[in-house]
Amino acid sequence: MINKIKSLLLLLQSKRGEMKKSRFKIWLRAFLLIQFSFLFSILLYQDIADGYFTWKWVALTTLIFIPVGFLMSRLVPMEGNLEVQAVTLSIDKIYLALIWILVIVKMLCSYVFELAIIADVIMCVIIGIMGGRLGGIGLRVRKLKVKHNL
Repeated sequence: MINKIKSLLLLLQSKRGEMKKSRFKIWLRAFLLIQFSFLFSILLYQDIADGYFTWKWVALTTLIFIPVGFLMSRLVPMEGNLEVQAVTLSIDKIYLALIWILVIVKMLCSYVFELAIIADVIMCVIIGIMGGRLGGIGLRVRKLKVKHNL
């Protein structure tokens, strides 16, 4: 019985190790960015049609926050793991908390306070930070792979 438990724990640990590889984490982040972009584009389209915002401001606000996300990518703990021949990433709690806070504030601005312009700006900030961070992580992973020949 103890051997079965140990083998199950080893299996779970190996699966956990698979989940931490950079390829999976980067694709997961890209998928989340695509989801947020799609949902926010629908909301932005409605607000632009109603005259609250313009696509020019969407692009400008998003572009302003891409460097912020790029700088935040430096906070992501990652290392080249020669044992599994991959770069492994850990979760960045600061980024996770920031995105949750921004999403909650966006929802409050949209549905409670009815401040459409502020909600639109927050959506652009989220997309800019997510896009910049994803790009920064991709570059850091590439650098580590080249450095460790992974």
